[in-house]
Amino acid sequence: MFKVLLRTVAALTVLVITVFCFVFFSPRPPLTIDPETLKGDGSIINYCQLPVLDGSGKMAADIAKGNTPGCSYGHFPLPILRECTEPLPEGAADIRGLWIGVTGHIGHVERVEQCGSRTIVTSSGLIHDSGPNSTAGLNSNDTEGGVLFTLGNQEFCPRTSASMTWNNGVLDFHVLGWGPLVVRRYRDGDQMVWEYVDGSVTRMDRICALPDAHRIPKPRGRRISFFSG
Repeated sequence: MFKVLLRTVAALTVLVITVFCFVFFSPRPPLTIDPETLKGDGSIINYCQLPVLDGSGKMAADIAKGNTPGCSYGHFPLPILRECTEPLPEGAADIRGLWIGVTGHIGHVERVEQCGSRTIVTSSGLIHDSGPNSTAGLNSNDTEGGVLFTLGNQEFCPRTSASMTWNNGVLDFHVLGWGPLVVRRYRDGDQMVWEYVDGSVTRMDRICALPDAHRIPKPRGRRISFFSG
């Protein structure tokens, strides 16, 4: 009995260590986002003037995939799909624009881009991009953003990956594309609703301009420091 318990504990320990190493130490995906997108200033745009999705410009699959540089972008970037005009697919709600939380996570701000079957959420230093693109897979493949620890000058934040699929007007986020449902976004009248796996429900109103406080993201995570000296 003791040997069985010991083997079980050992197996669980190996599993935890393996998952931890994968989440924090596995190579980050290549940064294929257009450098001009990251250099540009997304805070000067009127987000109430949405692109016309009439098929006259680029398709979603023509544009390189976006993901988070390191653990966070340095300032709010330009929209990735700014040249895309592919119409939305059947069953997709139009949740494009800039939104601010008025209940739940009050003050939370996020930008949602849509073009064809592709959706990108940019907020709090993160870029989550899911759907057809010219450089990578369909699922988002980036980071969670919260820095758990640093080794010297290098920051370590957990890897994340999720699919974004429309289900009768609701955008469902599934871990790794096949895992549990962790996030839902959908329209409710003039508002967008964001449901998170922790049970929180945030209702958001549309805004036209990025608040100054959100141009440069605030550092997130515990940031436990090792070998900093």
